[in-house]
Amino acid sequence: MEYLDMCDEEGNLTGIKISKNEAHEKGFWHRSVHIWIINSKNELLIQKRSPLMDSDPNKWDISVAGHVSTGEDNITAALREASEELGLGLSAEDFILIGTIQQKYARKGFINNEINPIYVVRMDLDLNNVKKQEEEVSEVKYISGVELKKIIDSKDTSFVSRPKEYELLFKYLKL
Repeated sequence: MEYLDMCDEEGNLTGIKISKNEAHEKGFWHRSVHIWIINSKNELLIQKRSPLMDSDPNKWDISVAGHVSTGEDNITAALREASEELGLGLSAEDFILIGTIQQKYARKGFINNEINPIYVVRMDLDLNNVKKQEEEVSEVKYISGVELKKIIDSKDTSFVSRPKEYELLFKYLKL
């Protein structure tokens, strides 16, 4: 079972350890890192979530995302998640923090109250060399920022809804 550090709405740690299930059943605030990989053509790597995922299965999403486990800092979690989900060996210096957002939503017994540090990693990644974690990632591809903005602006439901995050990303990309 995965354990998380509970935090308040500002992301300050409370010193209380909770299970991931408990966080989502009771709506406790916790942290999850989000990483956008952008190549030299300014294309964004997106992943399609596995049909096995408990939230937003089969939807397109961020390059890499994952919960910050108990005792981890955000960068340690980002390094771990990039390795687990895509087989990437990154270093702490690769991550550019573009902002932190609050994400809050509920549906069918799933309450997600997260603090999300949003990172960008600039790298050219050959998609043929990506080692997908099949339980979480079914597909990866590149998409231009302009194309992603058009899709998000059209309210396309094939993408995970993350309005604050997309706004932050498009501001970073100057779109």
